[in-house]
Amino acid sequence: MDKIRIHGGTPICGEILIGGAKNAALPLMAASLLTDQTLTLANLPQLADISTLADVLAQHGVDMHMNGAPAGDGHVGRALELRARDIASTRAPYDLVRKMRASVLVLGPLVARAGRAEVSLPGGCAIGTRPVDLHMQGLRLLGAEVELHDGYIHARAPGGLTGAEIVFPVVSVGATENILMAATLARGETRLVNAAREPEVADLAACLVKMGARIEGMGTDTLVVQGVDRLGGARHGVIADRIETGTYAMAVAISGGAAELIGARADNLRAVLELLGRAGVDVRETERGLHVARTGGPVRGVDVMTEPYPAFPTDMQAQFMALMSIAEGASMITETIFENRFMHVPELCRMGADINVHGASAMVRGRPALAGAEVMATDLRASVSMVLAALAAEGESVINRVYHLDRGYERLEEKLAACGANIERIK
Repeated sequence: MDKIRIHGGTPICGEILIGGAKNAALPLMAASLLTDQTLTLANLPQLADISTLADVLAQHGVDMHMNGAPAGDGHVGRALELRARDIASTRAPYDLVRKMRASVLVLGPLVARAGRAEVSLPGGCAIGTRPVDLHMQGLRLLGAEVELHDGYIHARAPGGLTGAEIVFPVVSVGATENILMAATLARGETRLVNAAREPEVADLAACLVKMGARIEGMGTDTLVVQGVDRLGGARHGVIADRIETGTYAMAVAISGGAAELIGARADNLRAVLELLGRAGVDVRETERGLHVARTGGPVRGVDVMTEPYPAFPTDMQAQFMALMSIAEGASMITETIFENRFMHVPELCRMGADINVHGASAMVRGRPALAGAEVMATDLRASVSMVLAALAAEGESVINRVYHLDRGYERLEEKLAACGANIERIK
């Protein structure tokens, strides 16, 4: 397995291009199953998770063609064309789905268009219980027969789906996306109440509207869908990755640098940017994105709690903990989304961080410096928190199991190295 070696102590300075959002691209790719026409997605990031879902879609019968060649900026200039003329298979097998949880997003589109689906229970990062109950219950309310046995979700709606009011007991991004896609082809009106408000959900809805769907309430917690007989093709650009934006902003902050994040958007990352401001990091909008700088002393410890959008995202918790480990003072970080999302704590402590976990909260007492060490990545966001800590640490750090990074960060070493980081991948 690849490793990443980092010699810390160099400020991150320069320009970093922010890529398309992985968490927006994946449901957009699944939406190609809803039509027999071509869906073209631009600004698609080059990531392992994108390749995994492409493999899943290919066995369902989706033809894919990449237009444009990757230049020095990776995904820029490329567009993926997806066309599912016919659904070749309604079964999403374990060997493919086990690699990534987002593979379950084919469930709703398959049932809506083909009238049936068999989807393996998904895999992904081991960060806690993420049940598919809400996906299944939503489809049942739309009239599908749904059972779970032999490790597969079996759903049937031979007569098609029918609109209904679906009230989610808790906010779920994946369930909102899955049921939203299914509802576009259901007869009549569907109301999704307590729907996820994440920008990636709104981006999916915007693309579905381009394909001919009738959706109201985008960006709110109530989505109203008027079902249509069929959807057509469309061209859509994936929104900038707000988690990548926040991650690089914290890389600049933890290293004491200054950089412009090209293509970044402040409007979908307000909670993170506000917190960075309270911590003493200067963030301002530019014509090309965001400028981030920390040149006036140490960051300050501030408390944070993860909550659904528009509050502070759980996908930024590990990175923020790394930043707080070198802050002046203490901070309390509370995780309310996933119960196992503190697995990076022991690894940060190996680098000298002072962190104590009490249930769903972690008390972080900042230290003037961290020390390089050999550490192990446990999941996608935890792995990048190791990178951030290593950027600020004295001496050399080696991060193992970095295949997690390749699932969500495009050319991370190249982007950081171009801004002064002493970083390399060891094959």
